[in-house]
Amino acid sequence: MLLRASSRFHWARCSSFTRLFSFSECKVWRNPLNLFRGSEYSRYTWVTGKEPLTYYDMNLSAQDHQTFFSCDTQQQLRPEDAVMQKAWRERNPQSRIKAAYQAIELNSECASAYVLLAEEEATTIAEAERLFKQALRNGEQLLVIQNIIISALEILDTNLLVYIKRRLAMCARKLGRVKEAVKMIRELMKEFPLLGMLNIHENLLEALLEMQAYADVQAVLAKYDDISLPKSATICYTSALLKARAVSDKFSPEAASRRGLSTAEMNAVEAIHRAVEFNPHVPKYLLEMKSLILPPEHILKRGDSEAVAYAFFHLQHWKRVEGALNLLHCTWEGTFRMIPYPLEKGHLFYPYPGCTESADRELLPSFHEVSVYPKKELPFFILFTAGLCSFTAVLAMLTHQFPELMGVFAKAVGLLVWGKAELWSQSPWEQ
Repeated sequence: MLLRASSRFHWARCSSFTRLFSFSECKVWRNPLNLFRGSEYSRYTWVTGKEPLTYYDMNLSAQDHQTFFSCDTQQQLRPEDAVMQKAWRERNPQSRIKAAYQAIELNSECASAYVLLAEEEATTIAEAERLFKQALRNGEQLLVIQNIIISALEILDTNLLVYIKRRLAMCARKLGRVKEAVKMIRELMKEFPLLGMLNIHENLLEALLEMQAYADVQAVLAKYDDISLPKSATICYTSALLKARAVSDKFSPEAASRRGLSTAEMNAVEAIHRAVEFNPHVPKYLLEMKSLILPPEHILKRGDSEAVAYAFFHLQHWKRVEGALNLLHCTWEGTFRMIPYPLEKGHLFYPYPGCTESADRELLPSFHEVSVYPKKELPFFILFTAGLCSFTAVLAMLTHQFPELMGVFAKAVGLLVWGKAELWSQSPWEQ
């Protein structure tokens, strides 16, 4: 069964829409591991007073929910779903929660209303899990009835059940029941093979890394790290981590410079270069050269938003592998020597997109310093000309303000220069 929201994407607003970019450059994806608003994002706001999500990011989520949990015929058949469709569009969290309770008054088994309460009203993961389980029971009962009534609503509630089961697996992962989470994700992927477009395999990879089940991680990568499938920072950097794990505990840059790299070390370095070329922002977060923030609900592949989201969940896995971060530190900058002009030509991937900075500024909060790649550096001639003009302007201003003093200064400099020239013009014997 087709999941209508799985193929949806959004176009990031770039430079106030004054510039057009190629089709794939500003494609924004839903973060596969996005946090819960009530129990995670809101708690951050309560503690720091800062808003971790931008309005643009939340607006994209509202559009996701409307598309994922609605169909063309539902308003005529289920009034509670019409209320929920308006609830997702509300900007104020309290208004959304109030609308969810109105939908429950119309139908006490409205699954999407419980989903909203789990996402936004629950203040703990355990409470969110309880509400998701209630939504799952209601949704499964409704789906059984609708299998005999109408196919349009069947699609609607199938989408809803997929969403709920995925979030329940994430709750189990956050509450420490990692094996249970892995089992739930595997069952979901088996039941709905088209979930590849929703990137649920990234949830599976993160949970398997937490279990340190590296053989299972490699098996998942063998399926999804394919040339015909879209890449992500999770795919590329997890592949690099596994190859680094084989050599990182004994790696020494001094020894490697003396004897050269072994085959396994070369494979690990190439995997790191491949990952850095795909997303050059990630290493600074993994090496803690930049501070992390809470990840956004949507990410731009190859952008700073994706780097934040990846490092937020995977930094602990890199730290757990002895020497992996040291190997990354010693080798990641070598990628940039292989690609001197990343906007014009790539090495293993397409040239780096030019609109990531403006798109990431829409997705990331204003208090975060957005990582920019490549750095915009001015040519030396322009810098030299600007410096010369500035120096000339300062001299002119000083001459105008203090003509006598500047005249004395000019004579002194002239005499000094003339004296030096006379000294240099003499032969060594005359000196």
